[in-house]
Amino acid sequence: MTAQSPLGILDTNTLEELARVICGDDHLYYRKGYEIARFLEHAGWQRVPEYNGEYRMDWTLARLTERREEPTELERVLLRLADPREYLDELEQLPAVVTAVNAFLVYEGARLESQGGRPRLVACDPSLAHPSSQGPSELSAAMTDLISDRKMAALLQHRLDEARTCYANGAHVAAIIMLGSLLEGVMVHVVCERDASLLGSTSADKVTLDSLIKICHKARWIDADVERFCHELRKYRNFVHPRAEIREAHTPDRYTLDMCWPVVNAVLNDLATSQPKTNTPNPAIASIRPVPRPPSAARPAHRQ
Repeated sequence: MTAQSPLGILDTNTLEELARVICGDDHLYYRKGYEIARFLEHAGWQRVPEYNGEYRMDWTLARLTERREEPTELERVLLRLADPREYLDELEQLPAVVTAVNAFLVYEGARLESQGGRPRLVACDPSLAHPSSQGPSELSAAMTDLISDRKMAALLQHRLDEARTCYANGAHVAAIIMLGSLLEGVMVHVVCERDASLLGSTSADKVTLDSLIKICHKARWIDADVERFCHELRKYRNFVHPRAEIREAHTPDRYTLDMCWPVVNAVLNDLATSQPKTNTPNPAIASIRPVPRPPSAARPAHRQ
């Protein structure tokens, strides 16, 4: 139990959903009326009235409503719902219960975590309730379409997956750092495979992301607007160094991340489109759906 609950006064609809999960049904862990009273006691509630035989949902909602202005008491209930000791006879039910709770709890700015040890309740971004229109779903270009080194392509795909995981859990700075790492990895291998001489005397291990962005633009592999916004993403990627974030006096949030995703997507699309003509066309690249570019003051009429 945290010293201070991340919960505020829960909305009436949230309480109804919570009561529904506690009661259970054909798809969630089912509790009979007297088992619900015992569940509340196991959660640490004192003076739980005896179940009187009324509808389970009505009785449970009444108990939750009585303590609506006691967030710590409601947190006890949520933590018990995610406690493996509550499901010793049917442990396989636990993941479905946690998923069901988080589906509505996110709107209250909190979520349950039950992996590795005792469950806990943590604060999260309520905007995560609407992820479908966000960037991760648009990053569809396969790394193997851009990079022939299969091992490196797999590693970079893993970086992309980690960025999605960070996004889904509200770790905005971490997601941006992973996107910057992905950008650098893709660019350095594209340069090495297409024309390593563009690196000059700098080795692939020493070249900076700033230089890679400029090289890719000068080679006409990415457009001018993409280059411009790549440099903005690069600045945020540098927040991997805490002092850089302190100097900027700005902490990236979901909106910052939402601007960074299209930048990476535009880079992948441009690099795919600018594949050397000597390569065999790949249908997967040709089918990449164009996505809106980040806002730009003036889009050039042709490649710079």
